[in-house]
Amino acid sequence: MAIPMRTVDQGLVEIVREFVDAHQLMRSVIDRYRSGTLRFEHLQELVGDDESSVLFRLKEHCHALFRVERADSALQAHREALFDLAVGSLFHEAMKFRENFYQREVYGPRVRALRSRAGSEEAALFDEFEKILAAVSPRLEEGLREAEKLLDQTVQQLRILLEVHRDNGFVARFLLEHPAAVEQIFQRPFEDLLTETYGSSAEGYRRAGRSYLMSGYYDAALETLAAARERGATPAEIDRLSAYARGMAAYLARSYADCVEHLAEWSRTAQDDPLELRRLAQDAVSRVGQLVEKVDRERVQAAAAALLEDLATATSA
Repeated sequence: MAIPMRTVDQGLVEIVREFVDAHQLMRSVIDRYRSGTLRFEHLQELVGDDESSVLFRLKEHCHALFRVERADSALQAHREALFDLAVGSLFHEAMKFRENFYQREVYGPRVRALRSRAGSEEAALFDEFEKILAAVSPRLEEGLREAEKLLDQTVQQLRILLEVHRDNGFVARFLLEHPAAVEQIFQRPFEDLLTETYGSSAEGYRRAGRSYLMSGYYDAALETLAAARERGATPAEIDRLSAYARGMAAYLARSYADCVEHLAEWSRTAQDDPLELRRLAQDAVSRVGQLVEKVDRERVQAAAAALLEDLATATSA
């Protein structure tokens, strides 16, 4: 069964969000372990067998999105499968580290406390316990190194996954909203990552701006589209989409004359924009005549009627 594209887009941004959290927490766990300040509760937040741990959530989200039939390209399916495999391996390696750490920090002290009160007939059993515990520290060091290598490899798989899903505006928005975290994960300047992913930083901002626009976040769209223009995006498209955003933002702010003016500017060159934008604009403009204040009603109503006719013609074409 195919998954709707909107669900896929939103599912992918949730995976990116969980990975950012998982990466930050795992780096914290590694640093704490090496400084001798790691506690078992820190590991419980990172990895476990339920939704309370971030790696569990990340693994489950990857399985749910990437292990079902979808109409994606072979390249996308391949990259998704690799990232899913990397996340699953990272989860299991972290689980092994968690269990070894538990043995050393929780199980070990309990064994030794019991041994201090044990009789000679139990000595052989406690000798076996000590053999198990003696092997824990080397396994911890080895497991941590493996987990760290897997984390780095998973970061690389995510970078490639972002590139093959460059059309996902939700992900572009997330990246722009968390530049510091993104730089920390990918170990490169933020604008360089945008260029690697989208071909240019301007294109990354443009895609995010369009996504904000389609979601009705008009102020964010204006800010992001302006940033795209500053970085060299095509001025005609940016100006057109910005006019739409200003018009819809004016409608929400009850500035109906500005609404009609900006939407009329957008409509003149909007033939290639999504039909959904025209329908939303048409719905807004159709209400302007009833909502505009008396002081300017006649002029705005006339302009709204003319614009509404243009929108209706384009929508039905």
